[in-house]
Formats: sequence, structure tokens, C-alpha cells
Amino acid sequence: MLDRHDNILFDEIDKDGPQSYSRTYEIAPALLDRGEVLGLGPVSITALASKGDLPGEYIVEGSTRFTADFECSRCVEPYPFAASSNFHLRYRPRPESVSEPEEEIEITPDELDIGFYGERAIPLRDLAIEQIQLSIPMKPLCDDNCLGLCPQCGANRNRETCSCQESIADERWGALQGIREQIAKKRES
Repeated sequence: MLDRHDNILFDEIDKDGPQSYSRTYEIAPALLDRGEVLGLGPVSITALASKGDLPGEYIVEGSTRFTADFECSRCVEPYPFAASSNFHLRYRPRPESVSEPEEEIEITPDELDIGFYGERAIPLRDLAIEQIQLSIPMKPLCDDNCLGLCPQCGANRNRETCSCQESIADERWGALQGIREQIAKKRES
């Protein structure tokens, strides 16, 4: 039997009306499968689940909060990150035309916030992990003005200035340099 504190149970909502949930989970960073997450603090989730307007539809609204240590995409230094996000989700029964739980369901733009269920329970821990994934920036940066690493010597340009000469021209365009010189000579003649 599923624990009613760790799962949103649709049968309970049908029987007793809207249900409130509040849990805190310890989640290993490896579970997120995101290399930039170095450490993850306790994850708090609160949710209110109720029936929706359509048959078999349920609405889950709530918020998540967590702190983490990320690795900056530019300077590869760790930095602290805190996030708090709200969510509003709708769950509907998996269409009968879809026989396998892993089979993809085509959705319309209006259905982007809909999850389809086969089981009549949603694990809160899975919901919290999903919200963490959505909160992680595509390219985590310690600061919007992070200078990153020197491409030649690898020095962290936020902490030190290196004596490397920055190439104004991109080496990949070197093959075209000869053409530029030939055009310049033709113009001079």
C-alpha cells in the first residue's frame, strides 16, 4: 500500500476532497544526472491536490524550495544556488489508445502542463525531482559577468589576469587570410 504522505492519491481526493501535502526530501545529486550539480540540500515541496473540471482530471498546485552547489559553466568554480518555484499541473488519465506506459502521447500547445497517469498516484518525491530539473539553469553561471577561463593558459580570469596574448582573429578563418591578401594586391595594382 502506498504511503499517503509521500504520494498524491487520487482515490483519497475522490473520497475526501482536496488534500494538502508537505514533505522534505534528501535527494542525491547523481539522481538528477546533471554534472553541474555538485551538491544538493534538502528539497521541500508543498502541494494542494484537488479534482479538476474534466472527468478523471486532477489539479496539483504547489511550490518547491532547495539549495544547491553548482559548477559555473564558464569558470568551473563551485557557487551556491537557491531556488523557489511554484507549479500548476493537471493530470488526466492516459488515453485508452495508448497501450504501453512508455509510449509517447502527442499533445497540443494547450496541453503542455498536463501529465497523463496510468496509476492513480503521483509520488511527491518524483514531482520534487521534476521541479528541481526545471529550476536548473541551462548554463549555470556564478555571475552574469563571469569572465571564465583563459583559453590558452586556463587561468580563472575572475581572480587573475594572465599575460596571454588574445588572438583578435579566429584561427579557423586562417585559410581565408591568403585570399584577403590576394584581393588587397589586386586593388593596389
